[in-house]
Amino acid sequence: MEILAVAGRFFEWLQVFWSGSAMIAAFSLTGILLSVRTSFVQLRHFPAVMKESLQGIFCADGGAGGDISPFQALTTALAGTIGTGNIAGVATAITLGGPGAVFWMWVSAFLGMATKYAEIVLAVYFRRASGGTFAGGPMYFLESGLKSPSLAVLFATFGAVAAFGIGNLVQANSVASVLQEACGIPPLATGLCIAFVAALIVLGGIRRLAAVTEKMVPLMSAFYLCSALVIIVLNAERIPEVISRIMKSAFSGQAACGGFAGAGVASALRFGFARSIFSNEAGLGSASIAHAAAKTDHPVRQGLWGICEVFIDTHVICTMTALVILSTGAWTSGLEGAAMTSAAFSGSLPFIGGWVVAGGLVFFALSSLFTWSYYGEKCFEYLANSKFIHCYRLLWVLLIPFGAAGSLRTVWGLSDTLNGLMAIPNLFGLWGLSGLVASLTREYFGRRR
Repeated sequence: MEILAVAGRFFEWLQVFWSGSAMIAAFSLTGILLSVRTSFVQLRHFPAVMKESLQGIFCADGGAGGDISPFQALTTALAGTIGTGNIAGVATAITLGGPGAVFWMWVSAFLGMATKYAEIVLAVYFRRASGGTFAGGPMYFLESGLKSPSLAVLFATFGAVAAFGIGNLVQANSVASVLQEACGIPPLATGLCIAFVAALIVLGGIRRLAAVTEKMVPLMSAFYLCSALVIIVLNAERIPEVISRIMKSAFSGQAACGGFAGAGVASALRFGFARSIFSNEAGLGSASIAHAAAKTDHPVRQGLWGICEVFIDTHVICTMTALVILSTGAWTSGLEGAAMTSAAFSGSLPFIGGWVVAGGLVFFALSSLFTWSYYGEKCFEYLANSKFIHCYRLLWVLLIPFGAAGSLRTVWGLSDTLNGLMAIPNLFGLWGLSGLVASLTREYFGRRR
């Protein structure tokens, strides 16, 4: 019992440490380093990013070996990153950091574009063909590129375990809570239904998962964004004031207003960066696992999709949520999290606004659950023989009802900590291999010219 108590105190300390200034500094410095070494690829070559993305929607592959199309890799990764954080997390950032948190969210995402780009470049460059499929991610570039098998094992271990927390139990519980509140459906019944659907998708591997996400992600994103756009248009006269408030609050803080308690510049910066980091997952290394399976003829070509991924997740979806909350005045209501976002949508779209938020939470959480099963199994495959993958998938499905029916306060804290632990070896790899990323970037764009 003493060992468990010590372990519990250690994880509590680690969670506090990693969720504060240490986390912001580590992720920010990594983004700055990679931005400088790639000559700000996310800015200089943004037109190429958009061109590659638009062309990729209609292309089956990128001209080389792989399991799924580049667009399917993007939607699979977006399925994991677009989640409850884009709805409830943005509201929380504004509650704790004020409107200025939105500006620092943009800054963090700009740096995160270079980080996500580098992760994907390295994942594709060091990926391996195994058992008829491709496998890649931080564990492979840590082993083969950084020559550190110990860091590779650490990442894979944290990833395989963390996936059950943030990717399975928490997501299932989020869906069950929303449906119980909105429709009165018992959590266990929701859990059993999710488990059945997940079994049909997860047990089919990456190709079936990609086939689902390439349809599910665009549809659910378009539905949510169109609803948000309607509200923004209805409140168009307030948008200039909202933008001005975001900019001013980012550098001067925000005084108490209505039900808002007020926040300083430090709080705006901290919660803006934190929300961005854990929304787009740039620095965690998880999304690179999906991109490593893409059919592409050059690592940099697939890396451009990572820039697009962060742009969609944070600069588009999170920003739209923030504009709705701020333009409707819901941020001064005293509500928090998803309740604040729901109030913002319901106030401008009576009868359907609340259902838009509830539906978004359900489908975003489900998409995260499906994708994180793949992240977890690839980490597990690195640690164990691939013939045991079906055991991992089966365990994944069986745990879903427990997550839906359980109370997950402890799991939330443990999951956040494990996510932070995943990032540590990944960031070491990015720093150590930043020269290779820069070299591949110069070679690719030099060839294009």
